[in-house]
Amino acid sequence: MATPDDLQFQEFEEAAELLSADPEASTLSLSASDNSARAGGGGGGSEDVKLDLSDDEEGQEESSELLGGQKPSGGFWTFEYYESFFNVDTVQVLDRVKGSVLPLPGRNFIKHYIRSNPDLYGPFWICVTLVFSVAISGNLSTFISKMGDPSYHYRPQFHRVTIAAVVIFMYAWLVPIGLWGFLTWRQGTERQIGGYSFLETVCVYGYSLFIYIPTSVLWIIPFEWLRWTLIVVAMVISGSVLVLTFWPVVREDTKVMAVATVATIVVLHTLLAIGCKMYFFQTAVHAPTPAAPTTPAIHMTLTPGPH
Repeated sequence: MATPDDLQFQEFEEAAELLSADPEASTLSLSASDNSARAGGGGGGSEDVKLDLSDDEEGQEESSELLGGQKPSGGFWTFEYYESFFNVDTVQVLDRVKGSVLPLPGRNFIKHYIRSNPDLYGPFWICVTLVFSVAISGNLSTFISKMGDPSYHYRPQFHRVTIAAVVIFMYAWLVPIGLWGFLTWRQGTERQIGGYSFLETVCVYGYSLFIYIPTSVLWIIPFEWLRWTLIVVAMVISGSVLVLTFWPVVREDTKVMAVATVATIVVLHTLLAIGCKMYFFQTAVHAPTPAAPTTPAIHMTLTPGPH
């Protein structure tokens, strides 16, 4: 049977070596009461046990930083500064795309999909894809509409890619900048008005353009009634995302200012859709070829004269 002396804490040589190597290391002292030993007739004392916890504290600091979700900070000229804007996975992007094509009343796109982590990855690639889909589909539409014209010779119109890129990227950046600046100014005038950050505003505008990618592909079909129907459907879906997102912010403003802000958002969005349709998907009008005038045949009879 173990004696009371065997149950006492003892100081090991390893702890002494650790303290000699790092005198400032954090230690933990434990004192063992000898009441039980005295009850058993023994006279054991108490010993101190010292443990090195410096490594544990460092690990706790690292884990707290990870759990806190702290992002590396740096100047705008550093790569780390822009890396956080693209910190999004495929599941989040697909979820935001689904939310942009299925807007629901009462569901704010920023609060339900973007607020936790606004990104530029999805808006950037949506704009790039839309540029090429509009330019390529416009070329194919022109080729199909003039395929029966013998005087038409197909030439790839690469300048349409440049025009589409300028229009789409200017809309996806300049309009959010103007709207964000206007809402920031109204926040200073009307204290009760809320607002979104610049990154959130750009993000919602970028995702709202996704519906135009499949729409531009369907514009290849050479039926004007179908093209205009697709434009109306795309404008309603995409415009609903913007209205449902920004109306809760501007409705606290004056009635005239709130209605004017929402109307401006819808009008600019409508001009983008109609402008792309009118320029890239023009309907070819085949003018009837006039028939060549027929010259009546002239019959001449020559009679020999008298000699």
